[in-house]
Amino acid sequence: MTTPYDHLPAVPALTLTSADVEDGGEFATAQYSAMFGVPGGEDRSPQLSWSGAPEAAKSFVVSVYDPEAPTPSGFWHWMVVDLPADTTELPSGVTELPGQAWTVKNDARAAQFIGSAPPAGATDHYAIAVQALDVASITELGLDAEATPAFVSFNILPHVVARGVITVIGRR
Repeated sequence: MTTPYDHLPAVPALTLTSADVEDGGEFATAQYSAMFGVPGGEDRSPQLSWSGAPEAAKSFVVSVYDPEAPTPSGFWHWMVVDLPADTTELPSGVTELPGQAWTVKNDARAAQFIGSAPPAGATDHYAIAVQALDVASITELGLDAEATPAFVSFNILPHVVARGVITVIGRR
C-alpha cells in the first residue's frame, strides 16, 4: 500500500509501532470519531512508539492524515509538533504532551485527535506518521498556532531527517 509520504524525498526510516493499531489493520472503536457521530467512537488517539532516530533529530512531529476523505485535499485528523528529541512514545488518548509540544488545529479546526469517520460504506486508509526534524521547534521555521497541518508539512519537509509511517484502515 502506498502512502502520501511515498512521493516525498526519501529519508531514513523510523520504526513505528502501536499497541492500539497495527500496520494494515483496522482502527479499534475508540479511534473512531464521536465528534462526527460514529457510534461508539471516542476520538481517542492511538498509542504510538518509535525508535531509530538519527543523532540529528531535535524534535518529532506526529500526524494522522486521511488522503481518501471525500474532499479534494483529504483530511488531517491530528498533528502534534515540537515533541522533544528524547520522546519515544505517546500513550493512548494522550492529553498531556511532553516538553513544549503542542497540537496543531486539525481540518475541523480543533486542537485534538479526531477519530476515523469515513462515509457509510466507505473504507479509508489513514497514514499515521512520526517524523524526526533537525529543528527543536517549528517556530524556528516561522510557524505558529495559526498554521494548518498541510502548511506545517510543507515547511518541515527540508528538515525531516527520518520518518516512520503505518497505514490503518477506517471502515463504516
